Order: sequence, then C-alpha cells, then structure tokens
Amino acid sequence: MKDQFDHVRSWVFDLDNTLYPPTARLFDQMDARMNAWITREIGVPPQEAQALREGYLTQYGTTLGGLIEHHGIDADDFLRDTHELDLKNIAPALHLRAEIDRLPGRKIVFTNGSRRHADRVTEALGLTGAFDAHYGIEDAKYVSKPRPEAFDRVFAAEGLTPERSAMFEDMAINLTIPYKLGMRTVLVSQEDVAQPDHVHHVTDDLAQFLSRING
Repeated sequence: MKDQFDHVRSWVFDLDNTLYPPTARLFDQMDARMNAWITREIGVPPQEAQALREGYLTQYGTTLGGLIEHHGIDADDFLRDTHELDLKNIAPALHLRAEIDRLPGRKIVFTNGSRRHADRVTEALGLTGAFDAHYGIEDAKYVSKPRPEAFDRVFAAEGLTPERSAMFEDMAINLTIPYKLGMRTVLVSQEDVAQPDHVHHVTDDLAQFLSRING
C-alpha cells in the first residue's frame, strides 16, 4: 500500500461522513435546518420545502446551488443558519489525528459545507491544526463537488499538483474529476459498495487505511 502513495505530497480530505462516521447523523440535523430555512425564507409549506431541498440536491449537487439559481438567496446567510449543528455525537479521533500528522506534505479539507462548519467539526474531532487549510463551498464560489469548476477553483487556490495528490471521499461521484486529473482516489464507506473504475481504493476505516500508507 505504501508504495502506491509514495509520490503523494498533497492530501485532500472531504469532511462529512469521511473524517467521522455517518453514525454521527449530522446530515439529519442539517436537513431539518434546511427545511426550516426554506419554509421561513422562501415562504413555502414544510412538505414543499423538503421536496425543493431534495430536488435541488439531486439536480445541483447541493440544495444551496438550486436556491441560488432559482431564488437568488443570500448564500452566506443560508450557510450560517443551516450549518450551526449540535456536535455532541462527534468524538475526538485520536488514532486518525496521529496518522494524519504522519502524512508527508500538505493536508487540506475540501467540503461542500461551509468553511466554518469545517472548523467546528475538525475541532470536535480533535483535529485542530492537523490540516494546512480548510476549503468550503464559498471558496469554490458556491459551486459544489462533483462539478469540475469546484475542483478547479479550490485546487487553483491551493496550488495543488493533481499528479502528486490523493483525495479521500465518502461519495464515489465526487472522485470522478480527481481521478481524471490524475489523483489517487480513496472511497471511505461504511457500506459494502461496488468499486467504480475511477476509485483506486475503498476503506471503511480511514485511520487504519492511513496507517497502512504510513507504514
């Protein structure tokens, strides 16, 4: 395993359901807050708000993308409100911290959530200072993964060389562009999933996987 990552000097990590397991259920809170925000700010009944959220998520990759396109909302207000989550189910990930610290080169978080959300969640995980930068959807000008523009904008800001980089994600579709760019791709999933051609590795234990890379 180690020799397959010896060339890597930039390590890109998704945040939600990648650095912590889905059992934390942060998306349940986020979905509820988004439904409430849409009901209040767009002025539609709760059932219609949920349908809008789910439809925009499917069509644009994030609910935010659809709200910007169709309703001209204040994206920062939406992110502030919907990402203020209760993090009591997030426990410090000491083993993960130790393995991230051992990786050579730069380490960054790249999330479809807000930068503040990344700051709060990594702090709850005991990962403050583990990463050289946190990039949120605002850094991609509110365009989300898996759209190519999101990767272009964040990777340009980071000065990342794809051929010397690896990306870790819980959604296989978000690894399509990194693979095409020449990155090493790792799918982090707690489920028994098929391995697409654009995914080099699959793991259900990120810390253990990184320990194999570190040797």
